[in-house]
Amino acid sequence: MKHILLSETILYVADQEKSSQFYRKIFRQVPVLDVPGMTEFEISEGFKIGLMPNKGIAKILANKTPHPDSGIGIPRCELYFYVENIQEEFDNALKSGAKLIDSIADRDWGDKVCYFSDPDGHIIAFAVKLF
Repeated sequence: MKHILLSETILYVADQEKSSQFYRKIFRQVPVLDVPGMTEFEISEGFKIGLMPNKGIAKILANKTPHPDSGIGIPRCELYFYVENIQEEFDNALKSGAKLIDSIADRDWGDKVCYFSDPDGHIIAFAVKLF
């Protein structure tokens, strides 16, 4: 029996609107939630990506961790997406303004992958299985 029903990864971002516009282009969809303090995209059944402003999470963390603003531009996570057409995702990411980190290449773990970063430095990978 699975006890986790849904999953959401929340990225802390410097500018919610800028990140929302970026991810609208990357995901080619509109958010399922877009209110001050949180934007959510439903990526697949049971999985969402959320965007929360650094200032919003800083209030919740209440000085118990470093302020998220101190990590802007530093890769803090990687979103690794298996996709149907890696070339299409590569082209769309470039067109959407993602920063190219590494082009499409076969990797020794059995995937063909390309890497980008978003406006806050989070890493986005698009992959297909080689075999």
